[in-house]
Amino acid sequence: MVKYKSVEYIQKLMSDLERVRNIGIIAHVDHGKTTTTDSLLAAAGIISSKVAGEALAMDYLDVEQRRQMTVKAANISLYHEYGGKAYVINLIDTPGHVDFTGKVTRSLRVLDGAIVVVDAVEGVMTQTETVLRQALEERVRPLLFINKIDRLIKELRLQPQEIQQRFIEIIKDVNVLIQEYADPEFRDKWILDPAKGMVAFGSAKDKIGLTVPAAQKKGIKVLDVIEAYRKGREAVEELQKVIPLHESLLDMVVKFIPNPIEAQSYRIPKIWKGDIDSEVGKAMLRADPNGPIVYLINDMRVDPHAGLVATGRVLSGTLKPGVEVWLINARTSQRVLQVGLYMGPYREVVDYVTAGNIAAVLGLDKARAGETAVSMEVKDVVVPFEKLHYISEPVVTMAIEPKKTTDLMKLVDALRKMSIEDPNLVVKINEETGEYLISGMGHLHLEIVLTLLKEVYGLEVETSPPTVVYRESIRASSQVIEGKSPNKHNRLYVSVEPLNEETIKLIQQGVIIEDMDARERAKILRDKAGWDYDEARRIWAIDENINVLIDKTSGVQYLREVKDTIIQGFRLAMREGPLAMEPVRGVKVILHDALIHEDPAHRGPAQLYPAIRNPIYAGMLLSRPTLLEPIQKIDIRTPSDFMSGIISVLSKRRGKILNVIQLSGNLVRIVGEIPVSESVDLANELRGVTAGRAFWGTEFSRWSPVPDSILLDIVRKIRERKGLKLEPPKPEDFMPI
Repeated sequence: MVKYKSVEYIQKLMSDLERVRNIGIIAHVDHGKTTTTDSLLAAAGIISSKVAGEALAMDYLDVEQRRQMTVKAANISLYHEYGGKAYVINLIDTPGHVDFTGKVTRSLRVLDGAIVVVDAVEGVMTQTETVLRQALEERVRPLLFINKIDRLIKELRLQPQEIQQRFIEIIKDVNVLIQEYADPEFRDKWILDPAKGMVAFGSAKDKIGLTVPAAQKKGIKVLDVIEAYRKGREAVEELQKVIPLHESLLDMVVKFIPNPIEAQSYRIPKIWKGDIDSEVGKAMLRADPNGPIVYLINDMRVDPHAGLVATGRVLSGTLKPGVEVWLINARTSQRVLQVGLYMGPYREVVDYVTAGNIAAVLGLDKARAGETAVSMEVKDVVVPFEKLHYISEPVVTMAIEPKKTTDLMKLVDALRKMSIEDPNLVVKINEETGEYLISGMGHLHLEIVLTLLKEVYGLEVETSPPTVVYRESIRASSQVIEGKSPNKHNRLYVSVEPLNEETIKLIQQGVIIEDMDARERAKILRDKAGWDYDEARRIWAIDENINVLIDKTSGVQYLREVKDTIIQGFRLAMREGPLAMEPVRGVKVILHDALIHEDPAHRGPAQLYPAIRNPIYAGMLLSRPTLLEPIQKIDIRTPSDFMSGIISVLSKRRGKILNVIQLSGNLVRIVGEIPVSESVDLANELRGVTAGRAFWGTEFSRWSPVPDSILLDIVRKIRERKGLKLEPPKPEDFMPI
């Protein structure tokens, strides 16, 4: 790798797409992604090689440096020479902790390949599986880097034969996941073959790495690496010169990750549902720099000096300052003020960025992550990209207020900026109490938010203890219930029933969306979820919390005029259910008949909202209502002596053991589930019963009904916290007299 080149030179190279690669580094938390990136930056001359591995240059926030953990995704463009040719590698370093998987999802949307980093001792962990699954769903080609091989030598003192066996086990585990999650046409093609050089082995901290072909070419064996570690620091430094990590990794990337033209030809049909044969479709398939502009924004950042910066991939056309683009989701036009490339925390201004590359843009402050910006001339024909599907959902909430009341506006502004940067952070105002509520992926996510508020925005805040977010649902169907408007002039006849699991999955995965063709949607629901075709065609609305409104009426006068009001009333009812005013999930609401007043003055929102909400609430309370709680999957590796202690900790916290796998040596892997509400302080207890010798990962698994034995107790606690009457309402409370 040649030292850092001028921005102009890199920009020129970027125009030759054969020489461009877009990659990310993904892994379980603490497996060494950012340390790996450091090695690549040092080799590019961007940071000193003396501090690489410790600088954590891509962790440019104080909180990241202190916790030694990546919280945001960071971008950089690197220069590399392979086979006598120059290449540009656009790289994104992503977070690994489960609470930040949303950032990984957004990064993968603009990448063509990913280096999966796995700790040689810990192996494939929960989060490795999650990020690899996300990558394969986005058709991002994976390569493998087995990191921290020094731990096998220094900590476990394994022999060469045992080390090779460990490598084989890890490669096999990753290949099983590729077979399971990759689309059928890529399953065999993307299987990792170490003999071809698709797997690198090394230590990011010591900046050494090799692939099988590189080892054969240089005459290096595993035995030589073991020998170097046994001899000490100087021998390892000598080895750095012979098998530098950056060379193995970037050679592997150039050789196996497709260039943007090749990658877009198979990725666009997966992530874009528009007409592939249209002018825009064809331009994206071949990453045409002269085509109409299509800029897919995957991240928004707040720059204290420049304002909002959009980061994303140019899929077609060439982005230049001064160009006017149309934001499809925001339905507005904005002008590009400045175009740049990311060099870690720095943004270098350039004259243009062509299709196939990742660009930073100023001026698009109305955009949000997942937005599509297009040339004005094609604004009416381009459909937006597939929604980003996050694997986890915000499940922990806390109330927040500034210590000084004078800081209230400052807090509101800071929370607004943070929710733009991080769409997985949900900010709401409780209109009755005036509290600001923030919801995140887990306790750590919220902890980082509070740290950033203090360190970046200088705000001292007070918070309530974190509370778990529940969902309300039903387990049976109700009869048809009449709902009257307060003025008694409008009547709606409504029933509710639970949605089946297949339908919930289809909505969750984005296969079924509200604004798709009704016939196509009905066909999918009939074939995949067992719906009646006629009923499926009559879907009026699909709520973001996975609830459906169906119109089964016929010949009702004035219904069309009030359709939007009824849909809005349905959405409001789904936002807070009757049991504990928590969001509703998995409910099908059917409108059977209606009587609507002829005079518009008598059928406004104030009349129709209660007319739709009350029968929904009464129906839910008559249909065995329940609360759904978020469940986490937990994956623990520990010496077998501590197994019984771990199992008793999990069962005491309503956990379930799903599987126990015997690993090599004395290690066992325990896979289980535990409710999020029971996982507070779990880390300390697990450390206690294992003398600190267990390592584990968690990820959001599913929503599950709360056991009936504790249901009423939890409902009362939530109602008490929200300042409501302790006893939940009865169906009669919502029925007309």
